[in-house]
Amino acid sequence: MSKVYDWFEERLEIQAIADDITSKYVPPHVNIFYCLGGITLTCFLVQVATGFAMTFYYRPTVTEAFASVQYIMTEVNFGWLIRSVHRWSASMMVLMMILHVFRVYLTGGFKKPRELTWVTGVILAVLTASFGVTGYSLPWDQIGYWAVKIVTGVPEAIPVIGSPLVELLRGSASVGQSTLTRFYSLHTFVLPLLTAVFMLMHFPMIRKQGISGPL
Repeated sequence: MSKVYDWFEERLEIQAIADDITSKYVPPHVNIFYCLGGITLTCFLVQVATGFAMTFYYRPTVTEAFASVQYIMTEVNFGWLIRSVHRWSASMMVLMMILHVFRVYLTGGFKKPRELTWVTGVILAVLTASFGVTGYSLPWDQIGYWAVKIVTGVPEAIPVIGSPLVELLRGSASVGQSTLTRFYSLHTFVLPLLTAVFMLMHFPMIRKQGISGPL
């Protein structure tokens, strides 16, 4: 076994990586409120796992979406649990994200040299909110339908480009199959991909710059 470890150690320097992770200095002022970002990440990972599980049964069509959600809740083994965890961890993710943004702002985490960390964090916050908006519509019940109609109708108040923006979001002049397809694609592919990219930028900068000072 030691020979196998030595083989990997020689090529990957596993011990050096482990030492860097375990020996990172943690300032004495750090408390539970500094864990909000990590909790948000944990909620995101739960979202990915439970969301992926539901994609096997969910059907993104206006005629079958609601029925497929009901099928997940009543017929799929532990489907009710998976969807419930997905739903409530989504709410928890948004709440933890909001608290995390407030904590970072109040402790001056946006100041030099952490400006880029703050910018990527704000982008991640916007992406988190976008997850909520797109996911809310996927059951395609009355609440989801009217939520989509209201949200996609907001840009219509913008002069000149308002109507084209609404049509771009909806996929047509009215809310329908094209809208659901767009929101499903955003929720399951585009937003997760963008979130992963900005996380890969956000966390190394935190690691490099360290934790911001106390209040």
